[in-house]
Amino acid sequence: MDILIIGSGGREHALAWKLKESSKIKKIFIAPGNAGTSQIGLNIPISKTEEIINWLKKNHVDLVIVGPDEHLADGIVDALKTLDIPVFGPTKSAAEIEWSKSFAKQFMKEENIPTAQYEIFNDAKKAKLYAQTQSFPLVIKASGLALGKGVIIAHSKKEADKALDEIMIDKIFGNAGNEIVIEEYLQGKEISIHAFCDGTNAVLFPPSQDHKRIFENDDGPNTGGMGTIAPVPWVSEKDMKTIEEKIVVPTINALKKRGRPFRGILFPGIMITETGPKVIEFNARFGDPETQSYMRILETDLVDILFACINGKINEREIKWSQKSACCIVCSSGGYPGEYQKGKMIGGLDAVQKDIVIFYAGTKCENDKIVTNGGRVLGITAIGDNLKESLSKGYEMTKLISFEGMYYRKDIGKKSF
Repeated sequence: MDILIIGSGGREHALAWKLKESSKIKKIFIAPGNAGTSQIGLNIPISKTEEIINWLKKNHVDLVIVGPDEHLADGIVDALKTLDIPVFGPTKSAAEIEWSKSFAKQFMKEENIPTAQYEIFNDAKKAKLYAQTQSFPLVIKASGLALGKGVIIAHSKKEADKALDEIMIDKIFGNAGNEIVIEEYLQGKEISIHAFCDGTNAVLFPPSQDHKRIFENDDGPNTGGMGTIAPVPWVSEKDMKTIEEKIVVPTINALKKRGRPFRGILFPGIMITETGPKVIEFNARFGDPETQSYMRILETDLVDILFACINGKINEREIKWSQKSACCIVCSSGGYPGEYQKGKMIGGLDAVQKDIVIFYAGTKCENDKIVTNGGRVLGITAIGDNLKESLSKGYEMTKLISFEGMYYRKDIGKKSF
Protein backbone atom coordinates (compact mmCIF):
# COMPACT_ATOMS: atom_id res chain seq x y z
CA MET A 1 0.00 0.00 0.00
CA ASP A 2 1.29 3.47 -0.95
CA ILE A 3 0.36 6.50 1.15
CA LEU A 4 0.64 10.27 0.71
CA ILE A 5 0.85 12.45 3.83
CA ILE A 6 0.22 16.16 3.26
CA GLY A 7 2.18 18.57 5.45
CA SER A 8 5.65 19.53 6.63
CA GLY A 9 5.52 19.61 10.42
CA GLY A 10 6.31 17.44 13.39
CA ARG A 11 2.79 16.04 13.14
CA GLU A 12 3.48 14.69 9.66
CA HIS A 13 6.83 13.23 10.71
CA ALA A 14 5.13 11.50 13.65
CA LEU A 15 2.39 10.07 11.40
CA ALA A 16 4.96 8.85 8.87
CA TRP A 17 7.00 7.28 11.67
CA LYS A 18 3.98 5.43 13.02
CA LEU A 19 2.74 4.33 9.59
CA LYS A 20 6.20 2.98 8.76
CA GLU A 21 5.64 0.37 11.49
CA SER A 22 2.73 -1.16 9.56
CA SER A 23 3.40 -4.27 7.50
CA LYS A 24 0.71 -3.04 5.09
CA ILE A 25 2.75 -0.02 3.98
CA LYS A 26 5.01 -0.16 0.95
CA LYS A 27 5.79 3.47 0.10
CA ILE A 28 5.22 6.71 1.99
CA PHE A 29 5.19 10.04 0.15
CA ILE A 30 5.15 13.35 2.04
CA ALA A 31 4.23 16.68 0.46
CA PRO A 32 6.29 18.72 1.03
CA GLY A 33 7.76 17.00 4.11
CA ASN A 34 10.91 17.97 6.02
CA ALA A 35 14.37 16.65 6.86
CA GLY A 36 12.89 14.00 9.14
CA THR A 37 10.25 12.66 6.78
CA SER A 38 12.94 12.32 4.08
CA GLN A 39 14.49 9.60 6.25
CA ILE A 40 11.22 7.62 6.20
CA GLY A 41 9.75 8.16 2.75
CA LEU A 42 10.00 10.32 -0.35
CA ASN A 43 9.41 14.04 0.00
CA ILE A 44 7.46 15.62 -2.86
CA PRO A 45 8.34 19.36 -3.15
CA ILE A 46 4.78 20.62 -3.50
CA SER A 47 2.50 22.25 -0.95
CA LYS A 48 -0.42 24.01 -2.65
CA THR A 49 -3.73 22.17 -2.87
CA GLU A 50 -3.86 22.43 -6.66
CA GLU A 51 -0.32 21.07 -7.00
CA ILE A 52 -1.13 18.09 -4.79
CA ILE A 53 -4.30 17.27 -6.73
CA ASN A 54 -2.40 17.42 -10.03
CA TRP A 55 0.33 15.15 -8.63
CA LEU A 56 -2.27 12.62 -7.49
CA LYS A 57 -3.83 12.56 -10.95
CA LYS A 58 -0.51 11.29 -12.26
CA ASN A 59 0.65 9.12 -9.34
CA HIS A 60 -1.27 6.27 -7.73
CA VAL A 61 -1.63 6.05 -3.95
CA ASP A 62 -3.99 3.97 -1.83
CA LEU A 63 -4.56 6.57 0.88
CA VAL A 64 -4.10 10.31 1.43
CA ILE A 65 -3.81 11.77 4.93
CA VAL A 66 -4.40 15.51 5.24
CA GLY A 67 -2.36 17.20 7.97
CA PRO A 68 -2.76 21.01 7.75
CA ASP A 69 -6.06 22.78 8.31
CA GLU A 70 -5.68 25.07 5.29
CA HIS A 71 -5.95 22.13 2.87
CA LEU A 72 -9.19 21.04 4.53
CA ALA A 73 -10.50 24.59 4.18
CA ASP A 74 -9.48 24.51 0.50
CA GLY A 75 -11.72 21.47 -0.01
CA ILE A 76 -8.99 19.00 -0.89
CA VAL A 77 -10.98 16.09 0.58
CA ASP A 78 -13.95 16.88 -1.67
CA ALA A 79 -11.66 17.06 -4.71
CA LEU A 80 -9.97 13.74 -3.97
CA LYS A 81 -13.28 11.99 -3.45
CA THR A 82 -14.27 12.93 -7.00
CA LEU A 83 -11.06 11.19 -8.12
CA ASP A 84 -12.02 8.06 -6.10
CA ILE A 85 -8.88 8.37 -3.95
CA PRO A 86 -9.37 7.23 -0.32
CA VAL A 87 -8.65 10.22 1.91
CA PHE A 88 -8.55 10.65 5.69
CA GLY A 89 -9.98 13.98 6.71
CA PRO A 90 -13.28 15.86 6.76
CA THR A 91 -14.92 17.59 3.80
CA LYS A 92 -14.77 21.37 3.51
CA SER A 93 -18.28 21.75 4.95
CA ALA A 94 -17.54 19.47 7.91
CA ALA A 95 -14.19 21.20 8.53
CA GLU A 96 -15.89 24.59 8.75
CA ILE A 97 -16.10 23.85 12.44
CA GLU A 98 -12.40 24.77 12.48
CA TRP A 99 -11.87 27.24 9.64
CA SER A 100 -14.66 29.53 10.82
CA LYS A 101 -14.73 30.26 14.53
CA SER A 102 -17.93 32.25 14.06
CA PHE A 103 -19.62 29.21 12.49
CA ALA A 104 -18.35 27.01 15.31
CA LYS A 105 -19.66 29.33 18.03
CA GLN A 106 -23.09 29.62 16.42
CA PHE A 107 -23.14 25.85 15.91
CA MET A 108 -22.40 25.22 19.60
CA LYS A 109 -25.05 27.70 20.68
CA GLU A 110 -27.70 26.06 18.50
CA GLU A 111 -26.73 22.54 19.58
CA ASN A 112 -26.38 23.36 23.30
CA ILE A 113 -22.72 22.35 23.38
CA PRO A 114 -21.06 24.01 26.40
CA THR A 115 -18.77 26.89 25.47
CA ALA A 116 -17.93 30.47 26.47
CA GLN A 117 -20.41 33.28 25.91
CA TYR A 118 -19.53 35.28 22.80
CA GLU A 119 -20.38 37.88 20.17
CA ILE A 120 -19.27 38.06 16.53
CA PHE A 121 -18.14 41.25 14.73
CA ASN A 122 -16.91 42.32 11.31
CA ASP A 123 -16.69 46.01 12.25
CA ALA A 124 -13.82 47.16 14.47
CA LYS A 125 -15.69 50.15 15.94
CA LYS A 126 -18.66 48.03 17.00
CA ALA A 127 -16.30 45.42 18.43
CA LYS A 128 -14.51 48.08 20.51
CA LEU A 129 -17.79 49.47 21.85
CA TYR A 130 -18.87 45.96 22.88
CA ALA A 131 -15.51 45.19 24.52
CA GLN A 132 -15.80 48.34 26.67
CA THR A 133 -18.95 46.90 28.27
CA GLN A 134 -17.39 43.56 29.21
CA SER A 135 -15.45 42.23 32.18
CA PHE A 136 -11.76 41.49 31.75
CA PRO A 137 -9.79 39.47 30.85
CA LEU A 138 -11.50 39.04 27.49
CA VAL A 139 -10.65 36.65 24.65
CA ILE A 140 -10.41 38.07 21.13
CA LYS A 141 -10.11 35.61 18.23
CA ALA A 142 -9.63 35.94 14.51
CA SER A 143 -12.46 33.89 13.04
CA GLY A 144 -10.38 32.36 10.24
CA LEU A 145 -7.30 30.14 10.22
CA ALA A 146 -4.19 31.75 11.75
CA LEU A 147 -1.70 28.90 12.28
CA GLY A 148 -2.86 28.46 15.86
CA LYS A 149 -1.84 32.02 16.77
CA GLY A 150 -5.04 33.98 16.16
CA VAL A 151 -6.06 34.42 19.79
CA ILE A 152 -5.27 37.41 22.01
CA ILE A 153 -6.23 37.69 25.67
CA ALA A 154 -6.90 41.30 26.61
CA HIS A 155 -6.64 42.28 30.28
CA SER A 156 -7.93 45.84 29.88
CA LYS A 157 -9.90 48.09 27.55
CA LYS A 158 -6.61 49.47 26.22
CA GLU A 159 -5.35 45.98 25.40
CA ALA A 160 -8.68 45.08 23.78
CA ASP A 161 -8.55 48.17 21.53
CA LYS A 162 -4.97 47.34 20.55
CA ALA A 163 -5.84 43.70 19.80
CA LEU A 164 -8.83 44.67 17.68
CA ASP A 165 -6.74 47.20 15.73
CA GLU A 166 -4.02 44.62 15.15
CA ILE A 167 -6.42 41.89 14.02
CA MET A 168 -9.04 43.87 12.09
CA ILE A 169 -7.15 46.95 10.86
CA ASP A 170 -3.46 45.96 10.67
CA LYS A 171 -4.39 42.40 9.60
CA ILE A 172 -1.59 40.71 11.57
CA PHE A 173 -3.39 37.42 10.86
CA GLY A 174 -4.31 38.33 7.30
CA ASN A 175 -7.85 37.74 6.09
CA ALA A 176 -8.46 35.48 9.10
CA GLY A 177 -9.16 38.73 10.96
CA ASN A 178 -11.92 40.03 8.65
CA GLU A 179 -14.35 38.69 11.24
CA ILE A 180 -13.62 38.30 14.94
CA VAL A 181 -15.14 36.55 17.94
CA ILE A 182 -15.09 38.19 21.36
CA GLU A 183 -15.81 35.79 24.19
CA GLU A 184 -15.67 35.47 27.93
CA TYR A 185 -12.43 34.24 29.50
CA LEU A 186 -12.91 30.75 30.87
CA GLN A 187 -11.24 29.94 34.17
CA GLY A 188 -9.90 26.41 34.56
CA LYS A 189 -7.41 23.95 33.13
CA GLU A 190 -7.08 23.43 29.39
CA ILE A 191 -6.72 20.04 27.71
CA SER A 192 -6.75 18.68 24.15
CA ILE A 193 -9.23 15.99 23.15
CA HIS A 194 -8.92 13.93 19.97
CA ALA A 195 -11.47 11.50 18.55
CA PHE A 196 -11.35 9.16 15.57
CA CYS A 197 -14.65 9.76 13.72
CA ASP A 198 -16.38 7.89 10.89
CA GLY A 199 -19.32 10.23 10.29
CA THR A 200 -21.55 8.46 12.79
CA ASN A 201 -19.35 7.14 15.60
CA ALA A 202 -16.44 8.56 17.59
CA VAL A 203 -13.69 6.91 19.64
CA LEU A 204 -11.76 9.19 21.99
CA PHE A 205 -7.98 9.20 22.49
CA PRO A 206 -6.57 9.55 26.01
CA PRO A 207 -6.54 13.23 27.04
CA SER A 208 -3.48 15.34 26.23
CA GLN A 209 -2.36 18.84 27.15
CA ASP A 210 -0.62 21.39 24.97
CA HIS A 211 1.35 24.40 26.23
CA LYS A 212 0.46 27.15 23.77
CA ARG A 213 2.21 30.23 25.19
CA ILE A 214 5.82 30.85 24.26
CA PHE A 215 7.14 31.44 27.78
CA GLU A 216 7.11 29.50 31.05
CA ASN A 217 4.11 29.83 33.36
CA ASP A 218 1.90 30.24 30.27
CA ASP A 219 3.11 33.76 29.60
CA GLY A 220 3.63 35.60 26.31
CA PRO A 221 1.90 35.27 22.95
CA ASN A 222 0.24 32.15 21.60
CA THR A 223 2.23 29.75 19.44
CA GLY A 224 1.31 26.64 17.47
CA GLY A 225 2.23 24.69 20.63
CA MET A 226 5.44 24.41 22.68
CA GLY A 227 4.99 20.92 24.10
CA THR A 228 2.52 18.26 25.14
CA ILE A 229 1.89 15.44 27.59
CA ALA A 230 -0.36 12.40 27.13
CA PRO A 231 -2.26 11.18 28.98
CA VAL A 232 -3.07 13.93 31.51
CA PRO A 233 -3.01 12.32 34.98
CA TRP A 234 -5.52 14.62 36.66
CA VAL A 235 -8.28 14.23 34.04
CA SER A 236 -10.85 11.82 35.48
CA GLU A 237 -12.92 9.15 33.77
CA LYS A 238 -15.95 11.25 34.71
CA ASP A 239 -14.47 14.23 32.85
CA MET A 240 -13.86 12.09 29.77
CA LYS A 241 -17.36 10.61 29.87
CA THR A 242 -18.87 14.10 30.11
CA ILE A 243 -16.73 15.32 27.19
CA GLU A 244 -17.80 12.34 25.10
CA GLU A 245 -21.51 12.59 25.93
CA LYS A 246 -21.94 16.38 26.07
CA ILE A 247 -19.47 17.54 23.42
CA VAL A 248 -18.04 14.95 21.00
CA VAL A 249 -21.10 12.77 20.32
CA PRO A 250 -23.53 15.72 20.03
CA THR A 251 -21.13 17.44 17.62
CA ILE A 252 -20.84 14.37 15.38
CA ASN A 253 -24.60 13.82 15.46
CA ALA A 254 -25.38 17.48 14.70
CA LEU A 255 -22.93 17.68 11.79
CA LYS A 256 -24.41 14.51 10.31
CA LYS A 257 -27.92 15.90 10.75
CA ARG A 258 -26.87 19.05 8.91
CA GLY A 259 -25.57 17.04 5.96
CA ARG A 260 -21.92 17.50 6.98
CA PRO A 261 -20.86 14.03 8.20
CA PHE A 262 -17.48 14.33 9.92
CA ARG A 263 -14.87 11.69 9.06
CA GLY A 264 -11.39 12.25 10.42
CA ILE A 265 -10.03 13.69 13.66
CA LEU A 266 -12.33 15.88 15.72
CA PHE A 267 -10.10 17.85 18.07
CA PRO A 268 -11.84 20.15 20.53
CA GLY A 269 -9.74 22.25 22.87
CA ILE A 270 -11.45 21.91 26.25
CA MET A 271 -11.39 24.00 29.41
CA ILE A 272 -12.17 22.02 32.56
CA THR A 273 -14.10 24.62 34.58
CA GLU A 274 -15.84 24.52 37.95
CA THR A 275 -19.12 23.92 36.12
CA GLY A 276 -17.74 21.22 33.85
CA PRO A 277 -15.88 20.90 30.51
CA LYS A 278 -16.43 23.65 27.94
CA VAL A 279 -15.22 23.95 24.35
CA ILE A 280 -12.62 26.64 23.69
CA GLU A 281 -12.50 25.90 19.97
CA PHE A 282 -12.78 23.02 17.52
CA ASN A 283 -10.06 21.67 15.24
CA ALA A 284 -10.71 19.25 12.39
CA ARG A 285 -7.38 17.41 12.14
CA PHE A 286 -4.54 15.87 14.13
CA GLY A 287 -3.07 18.36 16.58
CA ASP A 288 0.55 19.42 16.49
CA PRO A 289 2.40 18.83 18.80
CA GLU A 290 -0.25 16.55 20.38
CA THR A 291 0.19 13.95 17.63
CA GLN A 292 3.89 13.66 18.43
CA SER A 293 3.05 12.42 21.93
CA TYR A 294 0.08 10.32 20.82
CA MET A 295 2.01 8.34 18.22
CA ARG A 296 4.46 7.24 20.92
CA ILE A 297 1.72 5.45 22.89
CA LEU A 298 -0.66 4.24 20.15
CA GLU A 299 -0.34 0.45 19.84
CA THR A 300 -2.97 -0.39 17.19
CA ASP A 301 -1.96 -0.29 13.52
CA LEU A 302 -2.76 3.27 12.44
CA VAL A 303 -3.59 2.16 8.89
CA ASP A 304 -6.42 -0.04 10.16
CA ILE A 305 -7.84 2.83 12.23
CA LEU A 306 -7.77 5.31 9.35
CA PHE A 307 -9.59 2.97 6.97
CA ALA A 308 -12.14 2.13 9.68
CA CYS A 309 -12.95 5.85 9.86
CA ILE A 310 -13.15 6.19 6.09
CA ASN A 311 -15.41 3.13 5.79
CA GLY A 312 -17.75 4.03 8.65
CA LYS A 313 -16.62 1.19 10.92
CA ILE A 314 -14.61 2.80 13.71
CA ASN A 315 -17.00 1.31 16.29
CA GLU A 316 -15.88 -2.16 15.13
CA ARG A 317 -12.19 -1.42 15.64
CA GLU A 318 -10.51 -1.95 19.02
CA ILE A 319 -7.91 0.76 19.64
CA LYS A 320 -5.16 0.03 22.14
CA TRP A 321 -2.97 2.57 23.90
CA SER A 322 0.18 1.92 25.91
CA GLN A 323 0.03 2.43 29.66
CA LYS A 324 3.19 4.53 29.34
CA SER A 325 3.31 8.31 29.66
CA ALA A 326 4.52 10.39 26.71
CA CYS A 327 5.77 13.94 26.35
CA CYS A 328 6.89 16.24 23.57
CA ILE A 329 9.22 19.21 24.14
CA VAL A 330 9.34 21.66 21.23
CA CYS A 331 12.64 23.32 20.34
CA SER A 332 11.95 26.57 18.50
CA SER A 333 13.91 29.24 16.66
CA GLY A 334 14.82 32.37 18.60
CA GLY A 335 12.17 35.04 18.03
CA TYR A 336 9.31 32.60 17.34
CA PRO A 337 6.31 33.20 17.15
CA GLY A 338 7.55 36.49 15.74
CA GLU A 339 10.39 36.94 13.26
CA TYR A 340 13.20 34.39 13.32
CA GLN A 341 16.20 33.35 11.26
CA LYS A 342 16.57 30.13 9.28
CA GLY A 343 19.52 28.05 8.13
CA LYS A 344 21.05 27.38 11.57
CA MET A 345 22.91 24.07 11.76
CA ILE A 346 21.44 21.63 14.30
CA GLY A 347 23.78 19.65 16.53
CA GLY A 348 23.21 16.67 18.81
CA LEU A 349 20.77 14.75 16.61
CA ASP A 350 22.98 11.67 16.66
CA ALA A 351 22.89 11.45 20.47
CA VAL A 352 19.40 9.93 20.66
CA GLN A 353 18.91 7.87 23.82
CA LYS A 354 16.58 5.03 24.83
CA ASP A 355 12.84 5.83 24.75
CA ILE A 356 13.53 9.01 22.74
CA VAL A 357 12.27 9.83 19.24
CA ILE A 358 12.96 13.23 17.70
CA PHE A 359 10.30 14.45 15.28
CA TYR A 360 11.46 17.12 12.85
CA ALA A 361 9.33 20.15 11.97
CA GLY A 362 10.88 23.33 10.51
CA THR A 363 14.00 21.64 9.12
CA LYS A 364 15.68 20.93 5.80
CA CYS A 365 18.78 19.17 4.50
CA GLU A 366 21.51 21.51 3.26
CA ASN A 367 24.94 20.26 2.15
CA ASP A 368 24.38 16.97 4.00
CA LYS A 369 23.59 18.89 7.19
CA ILE A 370 20.23 19.39 8.89
CA VAL A 371 19.43 23.06 9.42
CA THR A 372 16.52 25.06 10.79
CA ASN A 373 13.79 26.08 8.36
CA GLY A 374 10.88 27.26 10.52
CA GLY A 375 9.65 28.53 13.86
CA ARG A 376 9.08 25.21 15.56
CA VAL A 377 12.11 23.14 14.64
CA LEU A 378 12.08 19.85 16.59
CA GLY A 379 9.83 17.86 18.90
CA ILE A 380 11.77 15.83 21.46
CA THR A 381 9.46 12.98 22.49
CA ALA A 382 10.00 10.53 25.33
CA ILE A 383 8.05 7.77 27.04
CA GLY A 384 8.24 6.56 30.63
CA ASP A 385 6.30 4.65 33.24
CA ASN A 386 4.90 7.96 34.52
CA LEU A 387 4.87 11.63 33.58
CA LYS A 388 7.91 12.58 35.67
CA GLU A 389 9.98 9.84 34.09
CA SER A 390 9.03 10.72 30.52
CA LEU A 391 9.73 14.42 31.11
CA SER A 392 13.05 13.66 32.79
CA LYS A 393 14.15 11.64 29.75
CA GLY A 394 12.83 14.27 27.35
CA TYR A 395 14.64 17.17 29.01
CA GLU A 396 17.85 15.16 29.34
CA MET A 397 17.80 14.69 25.56
CA THR A 398 16.80 18.30 24.87
CA LYS A 399 19.95 19.52 26.63
CA LEU A 400 22.03 17.63 24.05
CA ILE A 401 20.39 19.43 21.09
CA SER A 402 21.82 22.75 19.96
CA PHE A 403 21.41 25.39 17.29
CA GLU A 404 21.93 29.14 17.33
CA GLY A 405 19.00 30.87 19.04
CA MET A 406 17.35 27.61 20.19
CA TYR A 407 14.58 28.09 22.73
CA TYR A 408 12.34 25.66 24.61
CA ARG A 409 10.05 25.85 27.61
CA LYS A 410 11.41 24.21 30.74
CA ASP A 411 8.04 23.69 32.45
CA ILE A 412 6.17 21.33 30.11
CA GLY A 413 3.84 19.14 32.16
CA LYS A 414 5.00 20.45 35.53
CA LYS A 415 1.55 21.69 36.56
CA SER A 416 0.27 18.10 36.24
CA PHE A 417 2.57 16.58 38.89
